[in-house]
Amino acid sequence: MKGETATQLLTDAIAAGATPGAVYITGNSGGAAAEEALGRLSYDAEAPPVTPDTIYDLASLTKVIVTTPLAMLLYERGQLELEAPVNVYVPEFSGNGRDDVTIADLLAHCGGLLWWTDLYKSFEGRSPAESKRSYIERICELPLDYPPRSKTVYSDLGFLLLGEALERVTQSSLDPLARDEVFAPLGMNEIQYNPPQALRPRIAPTEDDEWRGCVLRGIVHDENAYGLGGIAPHAGLFSTARAIVPFARMFLNEGAWNDRRLFEPETVRRFTRRANLVAGSSRGLGWDTPATGSSSGRLLSASSYGHTGFTGTSLWIDPERDFFAVLLTNRVHPSRENPKLASVRPRFHDALAEGRRPFAWGARPRADHPSDT
Repeated sequence: MKGETATQLLTDAIAAGATPGAVYITGNSGGAAAEEALGRLSYDAEAPPVTPDTIYDLASLTKVIVTTPLAMLLYERGQLELEAPVNVYVPEFSGNGRDDVTIADLLAHCGGLLWWTDLYKSFEGRSPAESKRSYIERICELPLDYPPRSKTVYSDLGFLLLGEALERVTQSSLDPLARDEVFAPLGMNEIQYNPPQALRPRIAPTEDDEWRGCVLRGIVHDENAYGLGGIAPHAGLFSTARAIVPFARMFLNEGAWNDRRLFEPETVRRFTRRANLVAGSSRGLGWDTPATGSSSGRLLSASSYGHTGFTGTSLWIDPERDFFAVLLTNRVHPSRENPKLASVRPRFHDALAEGRRPFAWGARPRADHPSDT
């Protein structure tokens, strides 16, 4: 609708039942410039209102906030070759076409791996460590679903395998790697796997889950991640919107943050532009880029990149416009069978890109914003 603002659009979406509530933050390389918290934590009339401190299950934003940056770091350090076969790092992923699958293929979702299977059911009752070994064994046994680089199929299983490769290279697990290599250097507070019980009142609930017999709140929504104890390369992070701001700003600054550099500019460009491993694919390395029907909308530049999460989250970054947008919702509450947010996301980004927003590009960062320090 012509003239709609991002805030009004989300207000209408909440009223229409697309999600109980939402938080969004937009800004540029200098900092956050606008922030809105809308709706309530659930559809209960007595539910607390959403605030900037509300914590959401990020779902697949974990792929670009944890796993992709770790791959970038190891690539820069010469510990991970993008063109190397996966079995250089995970030798059991071999034979029957698997030898042709590269690390870059996993990042770009074109390695031939099945997109998903219910690993959590096959190994229910095992410890997270036992489940992890079993997950990787199963992924390495599954036949490829298609020849590598013949098409693009978004794959959680591919990222589970990629995470295993990163852990074997570093001899460490994802949780401390993410904290030490990404979150701490950027001052990303209040982003973590497995938030403690004390934070539950601030966490937006997700699904009323029949398998687990409860409304999930502070428990990872993704079942395969749950089977791994909540710590996984494809899902598991919980965060406020504010905690993601320094991450987005660092990418807009091509890898620089305050007085330190996390990545070289060419590394940022290589991972965020289209990988061109499959003709016509919008996929970069870990990231996605705009395409017809994309959540980015119609107006972000061709150089923009982003990602979404199944629970109703998204992050889009546009270096040409010097712009980022973080949108966090719990659209899967009380059920994942709610597709209404899909049509909201592109209109939300278009409203921002059209300039119908309560701030101007180039506005100075809010001095009181905790992520601007």
